[in-house]
Amino acid sequence: MQLANLRLISIITKLRRILHIFLLFVVTITCSIHVSGQNTVNDLGLRTVVIDPGHGGKDPGALGKTRKTDEKHIVLSVSKKLGDKIKAAYPDVKVVYTRSTDVFVELKERADIAKRNKADLFISIHCNSAENTKAYGASAWILGPKSTRNPKNTSNYFEKSQSVAQRENSVMLLEDDYKTSYQDFNPESAESVISSNLLWMANYENSLMFAAEYDSYIRKAPYRVSSHTGIHQDVFYLLWATNMPSALLEIGFISNSADYAILSTEDGQEKIAQSIFNSLCNYKTKYDASVNVVSEPILSAPAPETKPAETKPAPAEKASEVKKTTVPTGVHYGVQIMGLGRKLDAKDPALKGLTVEIVAPADGGKIYKYVAAWSDSLDDAKAQLASVRKKFPDAFLVKVDGNDISRIK
Repeated sequence: MQLANLRLISIITKLRRILHIFLLFVVTITCSIHVSGQNTVNDLGLRTVVIDPGHGGKDPGALGKTRKTDEKHIVLSVSKKLGDKIKAAYPDVKVVYTRSTDVFVELKERADIAKRNKADLFISIHCNSAENTKAYGASAWILGPKSTRNPKNTSNYFEKSQSVAQRENSVMLLEDDYKTSYQDFNPESAESVISSNLLWMANYENSLMFAAEYDSYIRKAPYRVSSHTGIHQDVFYLLWATNMPSALLEIGFISNSADYAILSTEDGQEKIAQSIFNSLCNYKTKYDASVNVVSEPILSAPAPETKPAETKPAPAEKASEVKKTTVPTGVHYGVQIMGLGRKLDAKDPALKGLTVEIVAPADGGKIYKYVAAWSDSLDDAKAQLASVRKKFPDAFLVKVDGNDISRIK
C-alpha cells in the first residue's frame, strides 16, 4: 500500500509539473496576443522608456574608493543624465525611473514598474566589478538561454556570463520575503528554461538591436575595448520578469583604476550617458521605421553620430554575414516581421525558422527590413499573416516595389 501511495504521489507530481509548464506557455502566448491587440496606429513606435539605476539604499552594489562613488551613486547619476537627454530630444516619449533617489527597490518591483507603464524598452544600468583589477571595459547583456551552439563560445565565456548573472540576481537575497517573491524563478529548472525561451523569442530581436547600438559606442572613447566588451546573454531575473525589449548595460569596471577614473567623474558620467543616448536615438529610428513611424529628435537636442565607427563584434557573439540580397523587380507583397540595422544569417534564431527576404532602404540607409510570406499576390500574403503573427505578433502586411517598402493599413 505504501509503495502504491508513493507511486501515486510521483505520478501526481509529474502531472503538476507538466500542467505548470503548459500554463506558462499559455500565459506567455496570451500576454503576447493581448499586448499586440492593444497596439493602435497612435501607439506605434517607441513611446515609453524605463531606466533602471541598479542597486540603491542598503545595497551599494560594487564599492568605489569612497561612499559617494559606490556603484549605486554612479549609475543613478548616469541614469538621470540619460533621462534628461531623452526628455529634451523626444518630448512625446515618457521616461520612467525605477528609482530617482538613493533607495532600495526590489528586483520584482523594478520589473513591475516597467510592466505597469507598458514600457517599450527597459534599460538597466550597472557597473561591473572583479577580483582581478586588470579587468576593464563595458558590455551589454540581454536575456537568453545559455548555449554552446557556437563553438567559439568556450566554457570560460559561459562561466564569466554566469558570474555576472549570479551577482546581479543575488540582490534578491537582500529582500525581506525573497523566498516567496521569487519562488517561481530558478534558472536551472525546466519551467524557467521554457519560460525564459518563450520570453526570449518574443523580445530577442529588439533587445539585440538596442544592445548592438550600445555595443557600437562602447568601442569608442571614453570606453576602452577589452575581452569583456561585446553583447552577451544569460538568464537575469530582471530581464526575465519584464517581458519586453530590454538590456542590462555594464558601463565599466569600478574595480579597475582606469575605468574608475571615468566612472567616478562628472565628465565621464556625462560622456557615458551621451553614448547610451546616442544608442537609443539610433535604436528608436530603426524601431519606429520598422512600424512605419517617422520620429526625429528635436534640433536643439544632442544628436547621435551619423556615422559611428566600424566595430568588430566580440568573438563570442559575432554574427555571420549573409550575401547581398537582390530584391526581385516589380511589385510584391509580404509580411514584415522586423527592421534591423544589420543583416542576419538566414538561419539566425531571431528569424524563428521563417524564410525571409531582406529589403534594404532605397535611400541607402542602414535599416534592413525583414519580409516573410513573400508573394506576387496580396491575397496570398494576407492568407499567411495569421501564421506569421504566431511567431511575430506585431508583424504587418507590406507592399514592396524594388527597394521601396510601404505598410498596407
